[in-house]
Amino acid sequence: MGSLVVSGTYRTSLRDRPLGAMYIRAAAGNPLRGWLVAERQVIPVALGRGGIKANKREGDGATPRGTFHPLRLWWRADRHPRPRTFLPVRAIAPNDGWCEDPADRHYNQPVRLNHDATADRLRRDDHLYDFIIEIDQNTRPRIAGRGSAVFLHLARDNYGPTAGCVSMTRPAMLRLLARIGPRTKIVIG
Repeated sequence: MGSLVVSGTYRTSLRDRPLGAMYIRAAAGNPLRGWLVAERQVIPVALGRGGIKANKREGDGATPRGTFHPLRLWWRADRHPRPRTFLPVRAIAPNDGWCEDPADRHYNQPVRLNHDATADRLRRDDHLYDFIIEIDQNTRPRIAGRGSAVFLHLARDNYGPTAGCVSMTRPAMLRLLARIGPRTKIVIG
């Protein structure tokens, strides 16, 4: 049984409240794999092909070291029912993308794709972006070249490295989504 919290009006289980923090660390001997620890849950994850770095740069393939917060969940409503989460939720539309061009004024922001847009397409044919947790990496202030599109998303079958994101299995993502909220600290490194 989970611990109980007593309030003035009712009792709630800690499992019914958002996580205070989660920690992501590289696995011993393998900088491309790691562990996400959230209370008693330990989830295997894939990390960026550049390992974890404090000085994240666009295109380096590194997962940024630091403390971040989740901003919202993007999800493929055409493939999955809306998951339970404390985060704001947005369904991924066919023309949703993410700007990764440091010279663009929309750098590291969601954009609408058109015929001349250069952006990462969020509606992918594979399942990696079926669930995307957007985090506040390089958002306030946004600094050109300091990294973009760093998300928590679904992993490849073999836990292959990412371009700088943190990825996990679908069951692990759904368990995490049920507990993550806007105030949850995501500590990487």
